[in-house]
Amino acid sequence: MGQAPVGVIGGTGVYDPAWLDGAEPRTVDTPYGSVAVVTGSVDGAPAVFLNRHGAGHALPPHRVNYRANVYALWRLGVRRVVATAAVGSLHRALAPGHLLLADQFLDFTKGRVATFFDGGPGGVVHTDMTEPYCRGLREALRAEAVAQRLPLTAGGTYVATEGPRFESAAEIRAFRLLGGDVVGMTGVPEVVLARELGLCYATVALVTNYAAGLAGARLTHQEVLDVMARQSASVRHLLRAVLPRLDAVACDCAGAPAALPPAAREEGTGP
Repeated sequence: MGQAPVGVIGGTGVYDPAWLDGAEPRTVDTPYGSVAVVTGSVDGAPAVFLNRHGAGHALPPHRVNYRANVYALWRLGVRRVVATAAVGSLHRALAPGHLLLADQFLDFTKGRVATFFDGGPGGVVHTDMTEPYCRGLREALRAEAVAQRLPLTAGGTYVATEGPRFESAAEIRAFRLLGGDVVGMTGVPEVVLARELGLCYATVALVTNYAAGLAGARLTHQEVLDVMARQSASVRHLLRAVLPRLDAVACDCAGAPAALPPAAREEGTGP
């Protein structure tokens, strides 16, 4: 069998799949909707790139079709996924331009479909979230970031909010008390859905700004875009260097899910 493709989910500022060799656009039909992806390779290793926010950043965080995105990668044979995310920092020590590899999350989203399992004839499925982010992928990313001398924190709690508004200063104070390190709008339910399908999943969070109350000024989406424009090359170099090695990474989270989603069972498809 050939090497399984690695999936890359590009967040804000990481839209261009030109760093893939032999990049070809493709549409994947899923029970949850159609998804545009780009297939290609990195130094001979197959890869699939998915733009989370769609062409022209048309989809705000609360309207992203997370189920379709994750299912599309799984259907294409992807078993290891690296996602990028623009985040706000809850601590002065995590300055804009800093990378963080999340190892835990706090979910404050409200109106999103956050599971493939809705009960019914297929029964109730509870998926373990003790360690939601793949330890093996995180270690590979950490080692490469150190090799490239990138400012990195290897571990931290990602606070997921509904958006598209920014958080209030009071919310940020509460998140800090709860142990949050960075705040973003897309990490959940993406990580949950990946875990439900038995995928190894890791997030490279790039700090683009200090969160409300720490910044000393009002927040704008433009400052997020500006920092991403300056730092996205570093993220791409990190991904390009590490992706060819991820298929061989040892971890204890990959493999078939405990139960297939009803849609997959009905289609007779699976890992």
